[in-house]
Amino acid sequence: MKFPTKNQWRQFFNILTFGEKVVFCFLIFLFFSSVTFIFVNFYYQKTEIKPTEGGEYIEGVVGFPRFINPIYAPASDVDRDLVQLLFSGLMKYDLEGELQPDLVKNYEILEEGKVYEFSLKDNLFWQDGKSLTADDVIFTIEMIQNSDVKSPLRGSWLGIEVEKISDTALRFKLKNESSIFLENCTLKIIPKHVWENIPPQNFPLTTLNLNPIGSGIYQLANLLQDKNGKITSLELIENPLYFGKKPYIPKISFRFFDSEEKLISALERGEIKGFSPISPAGFTNLTNSTNLYSFSLPRYFAVFFNLKNSKVLSEKEVRMALNYGTNKNEILRSVLSNFGEIVESPILPDLYQLKTPEKIYQFNIEEGKKLLEKAGFKDEDNDGFREKIIKKEPAFQFKSNLALGSRGKDVEELQKCLAKDSQIYPEGEISGYFGQKTKTAVIKFQEKYKDEILKPYDLEKGTGEVRGKTREKLNAICFESGEEKIPLKFSLTIVDENPFIEVATILKNQWEQLGAEIEIKKFDIATLERDVIRKRQFETLLFGEIMGLLIDPFPFWHSSQKGEVGLNLANYENKKADKLLETARISLDFEERKKNLEEFQGLIIEDAPAIFLYNPDYQYLVSKEIKGIKEGIIVDTSKRFSEIENWYIQTHRVWK
Repeated sequence: MKFPTKNQWRQFFNILTFGEKVVFCFLIFLFFSSVTFIFVNFYYQKTEIKPTEGGEYIEGVVGFPRFINPIYAPASDVDRDLVQLLFSGLMKYDLEGELQPDLVKNYEILEEGKVYEFSLKDNLFWQDGKSLTADDVIFTIEMIQNSDVKSPLRGSWLGIEVEKISDTALRFKLKNESSIFLENCTLKIIPKHVWENIPPQNFPLTTLNLNPIGSGIYQLANLLQDKNGKITSLELIENPLYFGKKPYIPKISFRFFDSEEKLISALERGEIKGFSPISPAGFTNLTNSTNLYSFSLPRYFAVFFNLKNSKVLSEKEVRMALNYGTNKNEILRSVLSNFGEIVESPILPDLYQLKTPEKIYQFNIEEGKKLLEKAGFKDEDNDGFREKIIKKEPAFQFKSNLALGSRGKDVEELQKCLAKDSQIYPEGEISGYFGQKTKTAVIKFQEKYKDEILKPYDLEKGTGEVRGKTREKLNAICFESGEEKIPLKFSLTIVDENPFIEVATILKNQWEQLGAEIEIKKFDIATLERDVIRKRQFETLLFGEIMGLLIDPFPFWHSSQKGEVGLNLANYENKKADKLLETARISLDFEERKKNLEEFQGLIIEDAPAIFLYNPDYQYLVSKEIKGIKEGIIVDTSKRFSEIENWYIQTHRVWK
């Protein structure tokens, strides 16, 4: 058979009927569609979507950076977020809550937990190109231990010796075994060559706190301030010298706001792509354009009583009454929309697999009122608020006999008393000597009050001596007993933002039902942390505490952590509790630690230095264009960035 010529092909459509032409075109279409489908299907079966580098993530934050420095960052959520991205530690947590090496390639625990040896990875560099060595680690620890630096981490590192083995190896020596030391080693390291010429007392003052040089996955590229010096935004870019996996997102920016309302408005305008809402109300209408991620956190919010700064709150019955008068369910429902759990203890027993406390303060307003009555607080003036009336002892009392020839302070007070009545002691001389004039005055005094002084002894005339009944009458007239009125009144200090304002308002209303008068004091977060919390200038404080995933309440409740450099907000002091915390901290036996911590829990609940309120779910709202975010257990809010190298915006297909 001969193949058709080119001219014959040109005549092909001329010999077909209209119907045949339609069928032919349809068959051609099916053929090419099938080929295309087969090819596309083959391509999609043999390839997969993979993240690729590109894009920018912009996060909105309520608050402003102050110390982008690991030594001070624990005191601020904003600072911790930035430190997490800019610095690295010896160890780090993954999103399963497990400790993993970070700067170290391996470590060894020796002498039953008293010695820890670390070997650093090779070729570690700071973002300025200098080598990161064991000297930097040692310098960081020594600065934290230096009392002049005033780091809030100092209590966790006291008594720990660190020595250099080589440029890439170091050894920690502990006084006692420690079950939680590895968690200490998640501390981010600062560069010695940058900080060594700064006097320790000037660490909080230097501008280096806002110009960090770290070894983390990102480095600081730009920082913008307004005309008042307030930081408005900050840009981070990929650190080319980072030792770990490179991030897909090469640029992370932060925008700083003084309220959540302004932050949410920025999100709605598309100026930011993610934020951590302070309260559930902040994200209920934003989930169409964002994904909501939830992380588990070992934290709780509580009202801490300053036991050293309030006469009213130093009374245990008052603190217990306030516990009974607090309806936690109302707070959880009204403020958190039930996004969280009620807390009864500072050790979160459910999270750490410990026994729940036997005693808890179930909401019982009548029990609270009974305790206040027992403590002597009553509404004496019917104004709706309670007060306690305390009898005051006189400033002076005659206790010894006085007669002609006596001298001293008692005689001087006697003369002052007699001189108040010019008919009894017209001379009014205050000499401290019991002479004839004083004796005459005493006789006149005795005869003026003869029914009480002389008649009991069947006497008609005064003796001129100060004894028994005479002394009693002088004490009653000259030094009257007074009264001190102590109102059931105190202040509640909070951050000037929600949900703190909402919680404080509910607490105020609840406690006023007990008869307590409450003043709410509000501060911006920076002022609160710097001037109020650090100096313990509050009576009660509504605040949160974040613990580690290896439970250690020591920094928050041991008496050594009172005052400016510690985290013991209540200034709580109990020798038995101290001993239990010390023992739990060094024990490597979980059952022994568990027993000590459960006993400590009982002491705290009995002493009531705080009202434990709730553990909120940690919510994180991020634009749907940001992918690769994984939920999990995080030790603090900044650890949401723990696996930020896996976040991505752009994708491409690659052959399997």
